[in-house]
Amino acid sequence: MSDPHPVPARPVSLFSVVFVLALFALFLLVIRWAYQPASVSPQNAAAENLPKDQAWRATAASRRKAFDEHRAAEVKQATGYAWIDKNAGTVQLPIDRAMELTAQKYGAKK
Repeated sequence: MSDPHPVPARPVSLFSVVFVLALFALFLLVIRWAYQPASVSPQNAAAENLPKDQAWRATAASRRKAFDEHRAAEVKQATGYAWIDKNAGTVQLPIDRAMELTAQKYGAKK
C-alpha cells in the first residue's frame, strides 16, 4: 500500500541535485571556452605538416597523382612479365596468359 502522507524531499537532496546540475553546467562552459577545433581538416593539411609517408594526403591533386601512379603500377603488374624469384623459377605472367596455361595444363589431364 502506498503511504497516504508522502514525505517531502529534504533540502539536502534538493541541494545535491542543484549542485550536480550546476557542476555539469560549469563543465560545459569550460569545454566551450577551452575547445578549439582544428581550422584545417587533416586531409587538406599542408604537406610539410604531415609525415613523409603521408604527404600524398595533403591535397586533392597529390591524392589524384598517388592514385594514378598506384593504378599504373597495378596495370603494369597485371599485364607484364617479370621474375618473382629467379632461383625458384617463379615468374609473373599476364592474367590472360596464366589462364591459358592453366587450362592447357589441367585440361590435358582429363
